[in-house]
Amino acid sequence: MMKPSTDDKTTGNLHEVKGAIKQKAGELTKNPNLEADGRAEKNAGKVQKAVGKIEKAVGA
Repeated sequence: MMKPSTDDKTTGNLHEVKGAIKQKAGELTKNPNLEADGRAEKNAGKVQKAVGKIEKAVGA
């Protein structure tokens, strides 16, 4: 089982990549909703990754 900090960083990376793909797909298909969803998921992934880094720093 992974530590919570490692799990958050891994999940954050996954969401960041998925969001970037959705955002690019939205740009290519001129679908503003998909682009916005991708941007939001990418940003959420960045936040989750940062939480994992903070948890690791404090030893959680």
